[in-house]
Amino acid sequence: MKKFEEKTIESETIFEGKVVKLQVDRVKLPNGKVSKRELIKHPGAVAVIPVTDEGKMVFVEQYRKPLERSLVEIPAGKLEAGESPEATAHRELEEETGYLADELIYITSFYTSPGFADELIHLYLATGLKKSAQPKEADEDEFVEILECTLQEAQKLMEEKKIYDAKTAYAVLYLASQNHRE
Repeated sequence: MKKFEEKTIESETIFEGKVVKLQVDRVKLPNGKVSKRELIKHPGAVAVIPVTDEGKMVFVEQYRKPLERSLVEIPAGKLEAGESPEATAHRELEEETGYLADELIYITSFYTSPGFADELIHLYLATGLKKSAQPKEADEDEFVEILECTLQEAQKLMEEKKIYDAKTAYAVLYLASQNHRE
């Protein structure tokens, strides 16, 4: 038995969309009582920290409807069925920024909101960036603007709450920690 395991008694799918599935599970708690859990099921995603030869980070600014505002973020996207995280990283980098990477280095994977969702993001560092001669088109419902910033400029965007999501903040902090090691 797993520590603090909650055994599923029944599971009901409430909604199944293009990106997520919402289900409500009845669970038996470790103390024997029964409770409900609202769960978001997600296929997983990748996020890419693109760094130019000049040492600038490449970001996209896009509108985020749940927040009713635009954010500056690292390129990221959902895993497609049968697609490896590395292939997704290459695809999303090109679609969102127009860049191809000579090298893609896996950094880590992390859960975004484990209290209610199973989304796992795989994080990569992309270097040796070159503009694609024929970049893949972005998704038809995706509108982004490209920004290239130094690490210090990115940290300022964090202070200004323009970079305000966990994956991008993690990326900036990761690069800052790498710079301190050199």
